[in-house]
Amino acid sequence: MEGFLVALGVSFGVIFVAELGDKSQLMALTFATRLRPLPVLIGITVATAVVHLASVAIGYGLGAALPTGWIALLAGVAFLGFGAWALRGDRLTEQERRKADRSGRPAVVVGVAFLLAELGDKTMLATITLATQYGWFGTWVGSTLGMVAADALAIVVGRVLGRRLPERTVRFGAALLFAGCGLWLILDAVGQLG
Repeated sequence: MEGFLVALGVSFGVIFVAELGDKSQLMALTFATRLRPLPVLIGITVATAVVHLASVAIGYGLGAALPTGWIALLAGVAFLGFGAWALRGDRLTEQERRKADRSGRPAVVVGVAFLLAELGDKTMLATITLATQYGWFGTWVGSTLGMVAADALAIVVGRVLGRRLPERTVRFGAALLFAGCGLWLILDAVGQLG
Protein backbone atom coordinates (compact mmCIF):
# COMPACT_ATOMS: atom_id res chain seq x y z
CA MET A 1 0.00 0.00 0.00
CA GLU A 2 2.86 2.37 0.80
CA GLY A 3 4.37 1.81 -2.66
CA PHE A 4 1.01 2.62 -4.26
CA LEU A 5 0.69 5.86 -2.27
CA VAL A 6 4.23 6.93 -3.17
CA ALA A 7 3.60 6.19 -6.86
CA LEU A 8 0.26 8.00 -6.71
CA GLY A 9 1.70 11.10 -5.01
CA VAL A 10 4.82 11.38 -7.14
CA SER A 11 2.92 10.76 -10.38
CA PHE A 12 0.15 13.22 -9.49
CA GLY A 13 2.65 15.97 -8.69
CA VAL A 14 4.93 15.42 -11.68
CA ILE A 15 2.10 15.20 -14.23
CA PHE A 16 0.14 18.11 -12.72
CA VAL A 17 3.19 20.36 -13.05
CA ALA A 18 4.09 18.99 -16.49
CA GLU A 19 0.57 19.70 -17.74
CA LEU A 20 0.57 23.36 -16.66
CA GLY A 21 0.86 25.42 -19.83
CA ASP A 22 0.94 22.28 -21.98
CA LYS A 23 -0.89 22.22 -25.31
CA SER A 24 -3.57 19.88 -24.00
CA GLN A 25 -4.27 22.22 -21.09
CA LEU A 26 -4.67 25.03 -23.62
CA MET A 27 -7.06 22.74 -25.53
CA ALA A 28 -9.10 22.20 -22.36
CA LEU A 29 -9.34 25.96 -21.91
CA THR A 30 -10.39 26.38 -25.55
CA PHE A 31 -13.02 23.64 -25.46
CA ALA A 32 -14.41 25.01 -22.19
CA THR A 33 -15.12 28.38 -23.81
CA ARG A 34 -17.46 26.69 -26.32
CA LEU A 35 -18.79 23.54 -24.63
CA ARG A 36 -20.30 22.64 -21.30
CA PRO A 37 -17.73 21.65 -18.67
CA LEU A 38 -18.96 18.10 -18.00
CA PRO A 39 -18.50 16.72 -21.56
CA VAL A 40 -15.08 18.39 -21.73
CA LEU A 41 -14.04 16.83 -18.41
CA ILE A 42 -15.41 13.42 -19.43
CA GLY A 43 -13.53 13.51 -22.74
CA ILE A 44 -10.31 14.54 -21.01
CA THR A 45 -10.65 11.90 -18.31
CA VAL A 46 -11.32 9.01 -20.71
CA ALA A 47 -8.54 10.01 -23.13
CA THR A 48 -6.08 10.55 -20.28
CA ALA A 49 -6.91 7.23 -18.64
CA VAL A 50 -6.41 5.39 -21.95
CA VAL A 51 -3.16 7.14 -22.89
CA HIS A 52 -1.70 6.84 -19.41
CA LEU A 53 -2.68 3.16 -19.18
CA ALA A 54 -0.79 2.58 -22.43
CA SER A 55 2.09 4.65 -21.05
CA VAL A 56 2.43 2.62 -17.88
CA ALA A 57 2.17 -0.59 -19.89
CA ILE A 58 5.04 0.57 -22.05
CA GLY A 59 7.09 1.85 -19.15
CA TYR A 60 6.46 -1.06 -16.82
CA GLY A 61 6.08 -3.99 -19.17
CA LEU A 62 8.03 -3.25 -22.30
CA GLY A 63 10.39 -0.40 -21.48
CA ALA A 64 10.06 0.79 -25.06
CA ALA A 65 8.58 3.89 -26.66
CA LEU A 66 6.07 4.45 -29.42
CA PRO A 67 7.22 5.96 -32.72
CA THR A 68 6.31 9.37 -31.37
CA GLY A 69 7.69 11.34 -34.32
CA TRP A 70 5.09 10.05 -36.79
CA ILE A 71 2.30 10.26 -34.23
CA ALA A 72 3.22 13.87 -33.44
CA LEU A 73 3.27 14.70 -37.16
CA LEU A 74 -0.21 13.24 -37.75
CA ALA A 75 -1.56 14.94 -34.63
CA GLY A 76 -0.04 18.26 -35.77
CA VAL A 77 -1.81 18.07 -39.12
CA ALA A 78 -5.06 17.20 -37.33
CA PHE A 79 -4.65 20.23 -35.08
CA LEU A 80 -4.19 22.51 -38.07
CA GLY A 81 -7.50 21.10 -39.31
CA PHE A 82 -9.08 21.77 -35.89
CA GLY A 83 -7.78 25.36 -36.14
CA ALA A 84 -9.36 25.86 -39.55
CA TRP A 85 -12.60 24.38 -38.25
CA ALA A 86 -12.58 26.69 -35.22
CA LEU A 87 -11.90 29.70 -37.45
CA ARG A 88 -14.83 28.81 -39.68
CA GLY A 89 -17.02 28.59 -36.62
CA ASP A 90 -20.11 26.54 -36.01
CA ARG A 91 -23.60 27.80 -35.50
CA LEU A 92 -25.87 25.59 -33.46
CA THR A 93 -29.44 26.33 -32.58
CA GLU A 94 -30.31 25.82 -28.93
CA GLN A 95 -32.18 22.63 -29.88
CA GLU A 96 -29.11 21.28 -31.73
CA ARG A 97 -26.87 22.18 -28.77
CA ARG A 98 -29.12 20.28 -26.34
CA LYS A 99 -29.21 17.29 -28.68
CA ALA A 100 -25.41 17.29 -29.06
CA ASP A 101 -24.95 17.52 -25.30
CA ARG A 102 -27.31 14.57 -24.77
CA SER A 103 -25.69 12.50 -27.53
CA GLY A 104 -22.26 12.62 -25.92
CA ARG A 105 -20.63 13.95 -29.08
CA PRO A 106 -18.84 16.84 -27.36
CA ALA A 107 -17.18 14.36 -25.01
CA VAL A 108 -16.16 12.19 -27.98
CA VAL A 109 -14.70 15.16 -29.89
CA VAL A 110 -12.77 16.31 -26.83
CA GLY A 111 -11.64 12.75 -26.09
CA VAL A 112 -10.31 12.16 -29.62
CA ALA A 113 -8.54 15.52 -29.66
CA PHE A 114 -6.90 14.80 -26.30
CA LEU A 115 -5.96 11.28 -27.32
CA LEU A 116 -4.14 12.64 -30.37
CA ALA A 117 -2.53 15.45 -28.41
CA GLU A 118 -1.23 13.21 -25.67
CA LEU A 119 0.34 10.51 -27.83
CA GLY A 120 4.05 11.20 -27.68
CA ASP A 121 3.54 14.24 -25.43
CA LYS A 122 5.81 15.06 -22.51
CA THR A 123 3.20 13.86 -20.00
CA MET A 124 3.02 10.50 -21.77
CA LEU A 125 6.79 10.20 -21.78
CA ALA A 126 6.93 11.28 -18.13
CA THR A 127 4.33 8.63 -17.25
CA ILE A 128 6.39 5.96 -19.05
CA THR A 129 9.44 7.01 -17.06
CA LEU A 130 7.57 7.09 -13.74
CA ALA A 131 6.14 3.62 -14.36
CA THR A 132 9.64 2.18 -14.75
CA GLN A 133 10.46 3.40 -11.23
CA TYR A 134 7.23 3.27 -9.22
CA GLY A 135 5.02 0.51 -10.62
CA TRP A 136 2.12 0.67 -13.00
CA PHE A 137 -1.07 1.02 -10.95
CA GLY A 138 -0.15 3.90 -8.64
CA THR A 139 1.56 5.67 -11.54
CA TRP A 140 -1.53 5.25 -13.74
CA VAL A 141 -3.95 6.52 -11.10
CA GLY A 142 -1.69 9.39 -10.01
CA SER A 143 -0.77 10.55 -13.51
CA THR A 144 -4.39 10.42 -14.67
CA LEU A 145 -5.63 12.37 -11.65
CA GLY A 146 -2.79 14.90 -11.97
CA MET A 147 -3.58 15.62 -15.58
CA VAL A 148 -7.34 15.78 -15.06
CA ALA A 149 -6.82 18.18 -12.13
CA ALA A 150 -4.62 20.49 -14.22
CA ASP A 151 -7.07 20.41 -17.11
CA ALA A 152 -10.05 20.95 -14.78
CA LEU A 153 -8.32 24.14 -13.69
CA ALA A 154 -8.15 25.17 -17.37
CA ILE A 155 -11.85 24.35 -17.81
CA VAL A 156 -12.77 26.73 -14.98
CA VAL A 157 -10.63 29.49 -16.52
CA GLY A 158 -12.11 28.76 -19.97
CA ARG A 159 -15.68 29.00 -18.72
CA VAL A 160 -15.00 32.38 -17.11
CA LEU A 161 -13.32 33.71 -20.26
CA GLY A 162 -16.07 32.29 -22.48
CA ARG A 163 -18.72 34.31 -20.69
CA ARG A 164 -16.77 37.55 -20.88
CA LEU A 165 -15.36 37.44 -24.42
CA PRO A 166 -17.25 38.00 -27.68
CA GLU A 167 -17.81 34.85 -29.76
CA ARG A 168 -15.62 36.15 -32.59
CA THR A 169 -12.69 36.67 -30.21
CA VAL A 170 -13.16 33.16 -28.79
CA ARG A 171 -13.34 31.69 -32.33
CA PHE A 172 -10.12 33.43 -33.44
CA GLY A 173 -8.39 32.59 -30.17
CA ALA A 174 -9.37 28.94 -30.49
CA ALA A 175 -8.15 28.83 -34.09
CA LEU A 176 -4.81 30.34 -33.06
CA LEU A 177 -4.40 27.92 -30.16
CA PHE A 178 -5.18 24.89 -32.31
CA ALA A 179 -2.90 26.12 -35.10
CA GLY A 180 -0.15 26.83 -32.58
CA CYS A 181 -0.51 23.35 -31.10
CA GLY A 182 -0.47 21.87 -34.60
CA LEU A 183 2.70 23.72 -35.56
CA TRP A 184 4.27 22.80 -32.23
CA LEU A 185 3.53 19.11 -32.84
CA ILE A 186 4.82 19.27 -36.43
CA LEU A 187 8.06 20.97 -35.37
CA ASP A 188 8.50 18.44 -32.59
CA ALA A 189 7.88 15.61 -35.08
CA VAL A 190 10.43 17.02 -37.53
CA GLY A 191 12.96 17.17 -34.70
CA GLN A 192 12.26 13.55 -33.73
CA LEU A 193 12.28 12.26 -37.32
CA GLY A 194 15.27 14.33 -38.45
